[in-house]
Amino acid sequence: VQLVESGGGLVQPGGSLRLSCAASEFAFSNFWLRWYRQALGKEREFVAVISSGGDSTDYAHSVKGRFTISRDNVKQILYLQMHDLKPEDTAVYYCNTNLPSGEYWGQGTQVTVSS
Repeated sequence: VQLVESGGGLVQPGGSLRLSCAASEFAFSNFWLRWYRQALGKEREFVAVISSGGDSTDYAHSVKGRFTISRDNVKQILYLQMHDLKPEDTAVYYCNTNLPSGEYWGQGTQVTVSS
């Protein structure tokens, strides 16, 4: 199982970024996928989840209305579109899935929101 995040970077407050998570070595379209984040010195926290078919989503209260999770089951890519970014969104962002064989995480991508 491979999950490879990309798209992080430095952005000013109020800006936007789109994160991607390229997946391989498992039946991508059969499983729910999640984004988590971990700020320096804090515990990893849930950000968003999407169902296997993409028709059901949920978000942490702190990002609802600003972030959108989506997926392309043909390309096997998970996305996180982030708008109106705030300094408190600064963190390493990880994609995650739970398979019968266990729980899997990507290596993470750093998002820094600063002026």
